[in-house]
Amino acid sequence: MELQFFFFFFFFFSFFPFQYPIIGVLIYCFFTIHIFESFLVLVFSVFLLQGQLSILQEKIDHLERLLAENNEIISNIRDSVINLSESVKDGQRNPEAINFSQGSLSELLPSASVVLAIDSEDCLFASKSRSRVSGVQMLDVYDILPFDNPDGGVWKQGFDITYNENEWDGEPLQVFVVPHSHNDPGWLKTFGDYFRDQTQHILNNMVIKLQEDNRRKFVWSEISYFSKWWDGIDSQKKDAVKRLIKDGQFEIVTGGWVMPDEASAHYFALIDQLIEGHQWLERNLGVKPKSGWAVDPFGHSPTMAYLLKRTGFSNMLIQRIHYSVKKHFASQKTLEFFWRQNWDLGSSTDILCHMMPFYSYDIPHTCGPDPKICCQFDFKRLPGGRVSCPWRVPPEAIHAGNIQHRAWMILDQYRKKSKLFRTKVLLAPLGDDFRYTESSEWDQQYQNYQKLFDYMNSHPELHVKAQFGTLSDYFEALRKESNLGEKSTNSFFPVLSGDFFTYADRDHHYWSGYFTSRPFYKRLDRVLESYLRSAEILYSLALVQSSKSGKMNIFPSVDHYKLLTEARRNLGLFQHHDAITGTSKDWVVVDYGTRLFHSLINVKKVIIDSTHILILKDKDAYNYDASNQFLKMQIYSCRYLLIYNPVEQERFSVVSVNVNSPRVTLLSPLGKSVAIQISAIWDGATTVSHEAYQISFLAHLPPLGLGVYQLLEAQSSEADLADYTIYTSGRNNMQVKPNNIFKIKEMQNSADNIILENSYMKLWFSGMSGLLEKINTKEDGKNHQMKVEFAWYGTTSNRDKSGAYLFLPDGDAKPYIFTDPPTVRVTHGRIFSEVVCFFPHVTHTMRLYKIRGLEGQSLEVSNIVDIRGEYNRELAMRISSDINSQNRFYTDLNGYQIQPRLTMSKLPLQANIYPMTTMAYIQDVGVRLTLHSAQSLGVTSLKNGQLEVIMDRRLMQDDNRGLGQGVQDNKITANIFRLLLERRHGTDVNEEKSSVSFPSLLSHITSTFINHPVIPMTIYADSGVPEILRSFSPLMSSMPCDMHIVNLRTIQSKVNFEPSDEAALILHRKGFDCRFSNRDVGLFCSTTQGKIKVHKLFNKFSVESLTPTSLSLMHSPSDARNITEINMSSMEINTFRIRLR
Repeated sequence: MELQFFFFFFFFFSFFPFQYPIIGVLIYCFFTIHIFESFLVLVFSVFLLQGQLSILQEKIDHLERLLAENNEIISNIRDSVINLSESVKDGQRNPEAINFSQGSLSELLPSASVVLAIDSEDCLFASKSRSRVSGVQMLDVYDILPFDNPDGGVWKQGFDITYNENEWDGEPLQVFVVPHSHNDPGWLKTFGDYFRDQTQHILNNMVIKLQEDNRRKFVWSEISYFSKWWDGIDSQKKDAVKRLIKDGQFEIVTGGWVMPDEASAHYFALIDQLIEGHQWLERNLGVKPKSGWAVDPFGHSPTMAYLLKRTGFSNMLIQRIHYSVKKHFASQKTLEFFWRQNWDLGSSTDILCHMMPFYSYDIPHTCGPDPKICCQFDFKRLPGGRVSCPWRVPPEAIHAGNIQHRAWMILDQYRKKSKLFRTKVLLAPLGDDFRYTESSEWDQQYQNYQKLFDYMNSHPELHVKAQFGTLSDYFEALRKESNLGEKSTNSFFPVLSGDFFTYADRDHHYWSGYFTSRPFYKRLDRVLESYLRSAEILYSLALVQSSKSGKMNIFPSVDHYKLLTEARRNLGLFQHHDAITGTSKDWVVVDYGTRLFHSLINVKKVIIDSTHILILKDKDAYNYDASNQFLKMQIYSCRYLLIYNPVEQERFSVVSVNVNSPRVTLLSPLGKSVAIQISAIWDGATTVSHEAYQISFLAHLPPLGLGVYQLLEAQSSEADLADYTIYTSGRNNMQVKPNNIFKIKEMQNSADNIILENSYMKLWFSGMSGLLEKINTKEDGKNHQMKVEFAWYGTTSNRDKSGAYLFLPDGDAKPYIFTDPPTVRVTHGRIFSEVVCFFPHVTHTMRLYKIRGLEGQSLEVSNIVDIRGEYNRELAMRISSDINSQNRFYTDLNGYQIQPRLTMSKLPLQANIYPMTTMAYIQDVGVRLTLHSAQSLGVTSLKNGQLEVIMDRRLMQDDNRGLGQGVQDNKITANIFRLLLERRHGTDVNEEKSSVSFPSLLSHITSTFINHPVIPMTIYADSGVPEILRSFSPLMSSMPCDMHIVNLRTIQSKVNFEPSDEAALILHRKGFDCRFSNRDVGLFCSTTQGKIKVHKLFNKFSVESLTPTSLSLMHSPSDARNITEINMSSMEINTFRIRLR
């Protein structure tokens, strides 16, 4: 029984935080830390026993059978509801028991006549960006490439390279051989197992072997591993490492917590893992990395280039790019370029980027075009070792008898490779996955290469200078050679804009499967991101408050800072390119999931304890008792409902919680009665629970603040009860039981439409399937075809089939066919109405909020997907509209920017799938349809007017990329979306070909709301509640509509794991398109040309100092001083060091 709660909780949490926030956090009340630990012990003891994996699989299968039994869920709801009878007497005795402070929280619903106050200057950015012309635009490259795949000879995917012997007579070739070891923080083994078996030995040997010869060099990138190793070594070794860094023998490249995936990761988490790595380096080594190194992520995003530039980097290296693009760039000598953001009106985002030209980052594919020759210079593969060359010609140890010939052989490769670049400076990486583990490999590689270098360098007729180098050595020489200053751009290298998705490494093997693989964990990742951000912000404010109130010795600041640090690191670890991608072994995925889950519980504790001190009216009454928390997220009995808004704008949001009686009164923070809808809690499609009811109401919350609502039991219910119509086919044995509280009508599925409407739109659903068919927008009275359907993809019958990485479908998707129409349950209520369709593999819900303002303008869509019984199938949701999208669609990159896409018939279907982190849209001159997503998935538009998202995939085989297994550990997974239809005006046909696009402000904030749902908490009424504020507003007012607080992250002190008195305030000013209706959009903010007066930012806290710094806090401008006004350009992300008091 104990074990099942792990998956029980996971499933519920992945869905309910949006529609039913309280349930989402309730399930934890069954799940004690003790159970969690026994789960871990069981799981990992099973893993440790060889040959016992089948037992584990049986356990998991058993769990999932249990999970599917809904009676388990319903029987536990008794513990999940608010027990109003406990608190009703207290409420009758003293209805004004809560003493509110003064505040200005308006009770009005959003007014219908509010026009968004947008500064006309703020609209210019998007229009100027659209007319910008760049050098190389990736959309144009895709347009001109034939994407054929002729045999290129020894360089299979390229061409024959020739050169003239005397080309280097005037200027010798400079060769930098860069030894490296690529350490995945989890893939075929867990992070901990890799560290124990391999990584620690690599780093231990590094210290010894680099000290033997000061000409030796080595680079390292993953700080997750490096920090773990550092914590276990003695001070002598630490001093040696610092010396090696100072002497330029050892270099940290990128220096993030991991080498992150660039498709599925959200920019919040990308920044967070960079800060975690860079802060660790600064505290422990005093080191500031200068160059990016990304040899293994499966495709590359310009968002990463932008973030590296903002951290102060000047250079970066990338590797996994489509082979046709590499060949094209090699032929044009554009493999080195300045990568500029699509939207950049100048050159401020330019970063020098080196693209590796060949198939892989391993040694056979890095010395030159011929892998058969390069493999002979991987001295780990010397005869007698464990690895050999697949080309069947082994390396030879270098000696006097063969050195002349061997030096000429490798120099020939170096020369050929250099012909693909514009300078006579060459980079030749020397490494592979988990290389240099054994002392013998260090000797084999370094000694043999040094002999080759010594020979080449002592023969001036060869015109070469070869040496070991770090990445910075290479870029410094390259900049010197091309007359580039550290910061300047010149015309020597081309300027490129765009991205490098979707990646193919050979043939039609497109890596678009991983955009969706293991979607359960992709969803969990985003839930933790939202909770972690809330915890960081509330903790930073609570820390200042406890200092102001003289409660520093009581508030658990150090313990909670440790929990935050661990959560940052667990989230950071999951951004690794084999974690969030869903491309690890089953037990490694469980290890990641366990870490995420553990941190989710911990950050909730931080949120609760931070809120406690902030919400008290009399701070002197604050006392911390770890065993008896003042606030809870799991609810037994409650009278006070605290709702936290993690968004920096004033917010009207519908909140749903579960109660144990339908007779409920809800009072607002001002003590006034609030309109509520009471809905049934359902066990399956047709059975109503008698244990619990759901109440839904419109909460009005201050920006980044809390509202306190009172829940009381009433003698008679003044609430509106939802009523229900259940459509059944008559053949599916569904028995709708009568109910004495709710009106439930049973009907046969019919050809008549089901209709829902609010003040913005009217929706038509099929009476047979319950799926959406048409939308009428009331602003202009127009009808839009909007057909939702599901479809299956299979996998090809060829030898190579779909797996964790690759999507290799067997042709177009087949319609999702059902023999009997599904049971369809329609809810009509005062606050929301919804249609729920119960299909065998997906429970599909479309909910329409009947409120004015932001949440009433889009449709909430949720799909609970269960394909655990399927064989080589992938399930997609397709939306077909009458929008004339002309093969163009738009997907976001990392939640940061929009990248236009073109569906190309010259490419296979799988090549037209792209990553979607938070949104995708299609448009024509009149309308835009946006699918907002609360999790990363693969998306496409294969036909005019269509958007399609792949929701889950179950694949029975490996796809030959090293994982050695299929994807069969599927979970019941919730996918959460919002569908937004907006009217465009002032557009012209030509701009559709632009390489840049922006969401509207309404779209931006809709995305923020879906990714940052409100967080409800409760106070126990029977524990003598001290006086609390009726609301808590840390900001003076809403931030400007286009300004987002990415994080307010307390900085660690220089000693131990203690917090300092400084925090990092990270702000993002979003780029937006003004050409949408701005009347009645329900936004209570304006735009201010990116200017914010610092003294008008916080309420109840004053800003002692605010100084600009680089993104990850590594560099402060030389003229950094305390500023009084924040001034940001559109799309900019800025970090400030802030001290509050």
